[in-house]
Amino acid sequence: MEKRTNKSTEIFQSRLKKHHDELRWLYMELYDNPSMFAELCDRMEQFYLERNETLKKLDMTREKDGEWYKQNDLLGMMFYIDNFAGNMKGVESRLDYIEQCNVNYIHLMPFLETPKDRSDGGYAVSDFRKVQKELGSMEDLENLTAACHKRGICVCMDFVMNHTSEDHEWAKRARAGEGEYMSRYFFFHDAQIPSQYEKTVPQVFPTTAPGNFTWLEDIGHYVMTTFYPYQWDLNYKNPRVFNEMMYHFLYLANRGVDIIRIDAVPYIWKELGTSCRNLRQVHTIVRMMRMISEIVCPSILLLGEVVMEPEKVIPYFGTLEKPECHLLYNVTTMATTWHTVATRNVKLLKKQLDIVSSLPKEYVFLNYLRCHDDIGWGLDYASLKEEGMEERSHKQYLNDYFQGFAGESNSRGELYNADPVTGDARFCATTASMCGIEKAGLDKDKKAMERAVRMDMMLHAYLFMQSGIPVLYSGDEIGQINDYGYKNNPLKASDSRYIHRGAMNWVLAEKRKREDTVEGKLFQGLGKLEKIRKSEKAFVSCADTWTVETKDTAVLCMGRYWKGEKITGLFNFSETDKTIRLEEADGEYVDLFSGWTVRNGEITIPVYGFYYWKQVVS
Repeated sequence: MEKRTNKSTEIFQSRLKKHHDELRWLYMELYDNPSMFAELCDRMEQFYLERNETLKKLDMTREKDGEWYKQNDLLGMMFYIDNFAGNMKGVESRLDYIEQCNVNYIHLMPFLETPKDRSDGGYAVSDFRKVQKELGSMEDLENLTAACHKRGICVCMDFVMNHTSEDHEWAKRARAGEGEYMSRYFFFHDAQIPSQYEKTVPQVFPTTAPGNFTWLEDIGHYVMTTFYPYQWDLNYKNPRVFNEMMYHFLYLANRGVDIIRIDAVPYIWKELGTSCRNLRQVHTIVRMMRMISEIVCPSILLLGEVVMEPEKVIPYFGTLEKPECHLLYNVTTMATTWHTVATRNVKLLKKQLDIVSSLPKEYVFLNYLRCHDDIGWGLDYASLKEEGMEERSHKQYLNDYFQGFAGESNSRGELYNADPVTGDARFCATTASMCGIEKAGLDKDKKAMERAVRMDMMLHAYLFMQSGIPVLYSGDEIGQINDYGYKNNPLKASDSRYIHRGAMNWVLAEKRKREDTVEGKLFQGLGKLEKIRKSEKAFVSCADTWTVETKDTAVLCMGRYWKGEKITGLFNFSETDKTIRLEEADGEYVDLFSGWTVRNGEITIPVYGFYYWKQVVS
């Protein structure tokens, strides 16, 4: 045992030595507190020694192959534990189903302890070391991650480090007047400084949670609450806050989590006179997190939630010499995809994809059609204005379209946080309902259903063609539609995001085995796409990618090339057949999905159809 401990200490010290000087320099730049830095290093070693041998072996394997997550074999799925399978033990019992979905990366939506009536979907954490009772325990989490690792499945969880619940122990002690704990938040005895912040800090939820501060009548103080009044922003100018949050981070990493999603990254550092977004110190903190994880638990990936366009997101990757996040969400491309559906015009999407293609191949994005959150229309309005589209009127059109009110739309859904003054709003619905599956089912219209399923399949085929890791939202694999039952729950009725957070319908999931059902067509079709992606090396993240001009505004053409193999994707975003000619398609090509071959450059793409062309080498 002593020999093993000595060996572990040597490995830790070797990793610490590699990063020590930079880590100390950054820490001292922020805090100028050598004793707190020494404490951090001591605790890091403690967490490393407590890490179990299986996880340490995984650390060493992934440390040797730093490119392991950049291949073409990762496919993600995100879900709420209770909606998917009741609790963590239930998720463990559904791992066969997850494997049938070809999924090997599951994102467990927030499961740490939160107040039931003030949880913000789990993002108001009251205890970072406790699981919500109805979902299980930390032991259940460890059992689940271990079971997943045996099947080669990675587990992702949310780390909400910008704020805590007002029910967190720190917040309770701060509310009781303990100065040490008040210093972990932003407290002010009058409105003078909060009013100065309000001059430069945008509001996140102007209609449901206006302003950035909440007045606490019982203690006569304001506290900073960027998101909701019951979520108190942490003060990272205090080194005790950083250290303690890093200890929570490492504790959770030691439970077997592979990917830690850092929630609301740009908001972490607050500075008077600024927007309190994307400040330099945020990058210092994320860089330190990256080094801490590489020292203690190098198999961990950091996933940053940064909701901006790709060219503004990339600073959160850091640099090749000093990396920050391993993965970032491709949020703007997701929103632009739905803009393309509503306009039947691929021009802006093509521009977005070209921007992503121009970025260093080392950068890996998570791509998705839908997630647990709303869709905000953060598009490139400067480019759209050149096409005659004004921001306010276009946002109105998009919201009307996806509610089914305009543009010959078959979509169904609801607005979230609509602001009557600015006209701004966000949109909520499942992928299937946005594609028209809900409406076609209610209308009992077989032709409309066929078209809706085709659109759904085409969008997923396009998703898999993007560089990075595709992630499904649970239920999309069987075409699950909006759940309006949330309106009957007083704790959820005011939040329309629950329309696409419905419980997994396992009765409908059984139909996935039948080819004559909507569920079967989608499940089996997606399975085929997933197997193509994993078997064709041109789908690796570092492949060369580009778009091709098709001379038809409704048809998107994407190319991928890696080590002598090229795949060309064609996607029809309209409800009419399209015939195009691609000069580079001369020769004999096979469609990987259908097996159909073509010998010249003229191609007809059916309504909401797609092709994955690969050249036949004789």
